[in-house]
Amino acid sequence: MPEIVRMSTEELAGFRQRLQTEYDAFRAQGLRLDMTRGKPAPEQLDLATALLGSPGNDWRAADGSDVRNYFGDLRGLPETRAIFADMLGVPVERILIGGNSSLALMHDSIVYALLHGVPGGRGPWSQQGEIAFLCPVPGYDRHFGLCEGYGIRMIPVPLTGRGPDMAVVERLVAQDASIKGIWCVPKYSNPTGEIYAPEVVERLAAMRAAAPDFRIFWDNAYAAHHLTATRHEVANIAQACARAGHPDRVFIFASTSKVTFAGSGLALFAASRNNLDWFMTHMGRRTIGADKVNQLRHARLLRDGAGLLAHMEQHRALLAPKFAAVQQVLQARLGGTGLATWTKPEGGYFVSLDVQDGLAKRVVQLATQAGIAMVPAGRTFPYGQDPRDRNIRLAPSFPSVEEVRQAVEGIALSVLLAGTEAAEQQRAA
Repeated sequence: MPEIVRMSTEELAGFRQRLQTEYDAFRAQGLRLDMTRGKPAPEQLDLATALLGSPGNDWRAADGSDVRNYFGDLRGLPETRAIFADMLGVPVERILIGGNSSLALMHDSIVYALLHGVPGGRGPWSQQGEIAFLCPVPGYDRHFGLCEGYGIRMIPVPLTGRGPDMAVVERLVAQDASIKGIWCVPKYSNPTGEIYAPEVVERLAAMRAAAPDFRIFWDNAYAAHHLTATRHEVANIAQACARAGHPDRVFIFASTSKVTFAGSGLALFAASRNNLDWFMTHMGRRTIGADKVNQLRHARLLRDGAGLLAHMEQHRALLAPKFAAVQQVLQARLGGTGLATWTKPEGGYFVSLDVQDGLAKRVVQLATQAGIAMVPAGRTFPYGQDPRDRNIRLAPSFPSVEEVRQAVEGIALSVLLAGTEAAEQQRAA
């Protein structure tokens, strides 16, 4: 398909009319397609159905403890924590299982820091005036929601394809003591599929920070969520921080929400000994420990690190065709038009689609009117404001492969229609 800018005025008008006819026909189908959040499909949830019958009458942990009763170690069952040690790159003794939601652990970490400060700091963050977080963009809207909810100023930082722009990060963190943290999704980032390069990890660990209580919020949500046969690895941030003399700099988070059952899995927190003691001190005031029965279920389903990887291979078999369908349709409909670019992730749950500046909201509006539920344009930026109005997050995990094709056809059609509308308006101006 030729670039729209190369079309004559008459060709452009005819092309827009054909698109409008096609769009009207698509809309008339009355489809209801969901491309909003990165939800596992029912077939993925079926992979963990064995959890529902577990532990049955065998409710003893490896050390003989009765998981139905109180359990002495706030960190959780050792055999369950051991499954995730390789994935997190942290020894078992420095891993905590805290309920089912990693977002809740991130929330608690921020609240504890606001109320009490963190190890090596100068007291509660809430008593230090305005504080800020660096936010690589496009990014995860729930990270931004946590900051906004607690009045933490957000500073966007561009992503480069290999992680955040470290020249920007290093300059800001070195000169501004109000910057207390940075959000990082280091592998298969939401939504760009970014894989942090080794030098980015090393620079994050070693950079000078004006705030002695600066923290990296390392949300390794997609650590085992590969879409190809290549299991990409990211340099070990905990080890890099220790080598650089900043062992307390990083908080590591993960969960099994997209491994077993969404909302009924396990949430993980890993950190230095100082940070873990700090977290458990405050956590211990609100709970005597997370659900040990659920931890035992997971230990029996996943068994060990190798079992986790084997389980995730089954997820890959279900997800990879859906992501392939996204690529096929986008290339067939938008390739060569000059109207859009998109990522080709090798893991994770999203495809990041960039349209021409100023068109993302219009594309989402058209797609929504055609029966495709999508996350609002701008949601991948702090305060829901994409300064260029161009980024759209696609989430193909939940629909069937055929539904994914239909949805992306409708989205691509919306991009084409929005682009031709804008081109005609520009020529008429």
